[in-house]
Amino acid sequence: MINRWLFTHIDNSALIIFRVFFGFLIAAEAIGAIFTGWITRTLVEPKFTFNFIGLDFLQPLPGNGMYFYFAIMGIFGLLVMVGFKYRWSMIAYTIMWAGVYFMQKASYNNHYYLLLLLCIMMSTLPAGNYFSIDVKQNPALKKVSMPRWCVLVIITQLWIVYTYASVAKFYPDWLDYTVAKNLMAGRAHYPIVGDLLQGHWTHVSITYFGILFDLLIVPLLLWRKTRLAAFCISIFFHLFNSIVFQIGIFPYLSLAFTVFFFSKERIHRIFMKKKEFYNAHEIIIPSYKKILIPIALVWFVIQIALPSRHWLIPGDVLWTEEGHRMSWRMMLRGRSGTTNFYVLDKNDPNAKQEYIDKNTYLSRKQLRLVSGKPDAMWQFAQYLKKEAAAEGKDIAVFVKSRVSINGKKRKTFIDPEVDLASTPWNYFATNPWIIKYAEEKEE
Repeated sequence: MINRWLFTHIDNSALIIFRVFFGFLIAAEAIGAIFTGWITRTLVEPKFTFNFIGLDFLQPLPGNGMYFYFAIMGIFGLLVMVGFKYRWSMIAYTIMWAGVYFMQKASYNNHYYLLLLLCIMMSTLPAGNYFSIDVKQNPALKKVSMPRWCVLVIITQLWIVYTYASVAKFYPDWLDYTVAKNLMAGRAHYPIVGDLLQGHWTHVSITYFGILFDLLIVPLLLWRKTRLAAFCISIFFHLFNSIVFQIGIFPYLSLAFTVFFFSKERIHRIFMKKKEFYNAHEIIIPSYKKILIPIALVWFVIQIALPSRHWLIPGDVLWTEEGHRMSWRMMLRGRSGTTNFYVLDKNDPNAKQEYIDKNTYLSRKQLRLVSGKPDAMWQFAQYLKKEAAAEGKDIAVFVKSRVSINGKKRKTFIDPEVDLASTPWNYFATNPWIIKYAEEKEE
């Protein structure tokens, strides 16, 4: 049964055409980051970056280094698209994208995490075995089929992502349209559609369409009778997201995934008429079977466990942010706050707390990050301590922070009596200096 499901060979047209789309899109992502100013704002202008905690060695290259870095990434993306040294090009892009992803959190996006996962997966798939420069140079590499597991792993990964995205929306502020209203309020200036986006029924539609689309789109694409309708709905949904939320390549990447849901005959007929169609459905047990199945099981256990981890951490993840990242909690809430940092010289018994002007240290993006995210607050406190130590000082860093979720009243977020500079970060448990469900206080 397992052998039939995983190792039956099917036509590989879907994977080949997806490789072309994927290569083009990841190249566009890298090159676009140069010309849109994303690199400048995120990696060049800031004095330091908020890397994932524990990965402090990941720092932006000096000077124009990051522009060259992304240009090289763009080249690797194009090489993936044309299938030149496919495996090595895909692995190289994956490593470089992982470096960028873990290097900074000021521009954190769930889609960036999804792209990292896809890059890892694409590095393992035989996507360069047809319609590629590699095959042209070495015809022995040519294949017109692939084992079925190549499609199953991608569909399973998408199903996990969409399901968690839907489940996360079942909470009061989403269901009473608060989130949709707040999201659209910032887009009232859009020409033509700006006023329409402010309507109550627009907010109702966004709320329930978002839940239902994420929950049902994969099953509807899998079922032949609803596939075409689901595809048309996907086009509308992803183009809407592209226009309204301006989230780069990801709506188009999501549309590219649909090649794995349509029949192999249709994909072959539309995209690769000249290619021989494989219809033998032969079961070929590969030598790597003993490695593949355990690795796949571990991979998907992690994919299911990571988004669930916040249930094991005390406090509401919407408030504490603990367990938020890598959990497919996409466009789920608005978070704002006022966060002030104060330092105290430990060696001076008469010293008083001194206010720190964050604007002299942080970029606009980083200021927003530090205003509401506890890990960024902790990291900035560590940075201030390190800067003071370089001057021969030993300081304590205290934080007075009040945070608002979805436009509600601000609450005290961080225990102002705790010295964050001397407090370790808890990786696998809650950080007790985050006040859980804090009582509201006067502004």
